[in-house]
Amino acid sequence: MIAERINRSQFPESLHSYSFGAMGTSCALQLFADSPLRADMAAALAGAEVERIEAKYSRYKPDSILSTINRLAGEGETVEVDEETAGLLDYSFACHRKSDGLFDITAGVLRRVWNFSAGNLPANESIQKLLPLIGINKVRWTRPHLRFTVPGMEIDLGGIGKEYAVDRLASLLESEGIAHGLIDLGGDFFVLGPHPNGQPWKIGLRDPHDTANIAGEVEVSRGALATSGDYERCLEFKGQRYGHILDPRTGWPVQGLSSVTVVAPQCMVAGAAATIAMLKGHEGIAWLADIGLPHLWVAGEGRLGGNMPTVWSA
Repeated sequence: MIAERINRSQFPESLHSYSFGAMGTSCALQLFADSPLRADMAAALAGAEVERIEAKYSRYKPDSILSTINRLAGEGETVEVDEETAGLLDYSFACHRKSDGLFDITAGVLRRVWNFSAGNLPANESIQKLLPLIGINKVRWTRPHLRFTVPGMEIDLGGIGKEYAVDRLASLLESEGIAHGLIDLGGDFFVLGPHPNGQPWKIGLRDPHDTANIAGEVEVSRGALATSGDYERCLEFKGQRYGHILDPRTGWPVQGLSSVTVVAPQCMVAGAAATIAMLKGHEGIAWLADIGLPHLWVAGEGRLGGNMPTVWSA
């Protein structure tokens, strides 16, 4: 076969860039490929996969699997879920245990009263009324069957959905022969491999107290990077910032850390670790040190620390 005898080094890879909107954020792909056609096909498959995941798990789409689960289970029915959804639920329960109960996919009901584009805080009474609907211990999960023990409860996979999409795209693009590239879904990254010349990708870490600047920079040759912070979806009230990461015990935004960035072999791991640390507040600093993943934290008062290396590879 002539094609089998062609040396691919005759066709040096070049960089192809793509941008699109998905999951309520700006996304980008930087792919090295030996032809525009190969890159375009890989990018199209990646875009379709993001659309599939968003359609399946978006809480804003009434016909999504997530909305169907919440509607039926919220009415007291037992719902049987597919294998992909079961995997996400298993992971959510594992994160709940790892976080000592702070990572809770039932806390999404608090969005009914929190509006981060408004200029005012919700009334504490309205928050208190929702707290009985929160608590993953009130969800009966025996794979593949799920049931709510309190009518009106909901689950929300937004805390892991975007990171799951990043990992899925990484697997898909690698199966399409993309060995060098960068995935960016709204600041959640996966580096497929360094530039063809071996140079790592440089990723700037935004300063949460001055978002026009960066708090640091890490070079990644392969692996995932995720950041959780209080600065993108937040409201300012009487000189204090209230971020969108909510404590499931109180219904109020967590305080203590302004941002946490973690690198890990998978984006779901990096994202969950960053979010759990944010939920733990100042205690998240010691927790991050214990789990051993490279990280950078920025405290609310401006201190920063961690063990983020200059260059990292999974």
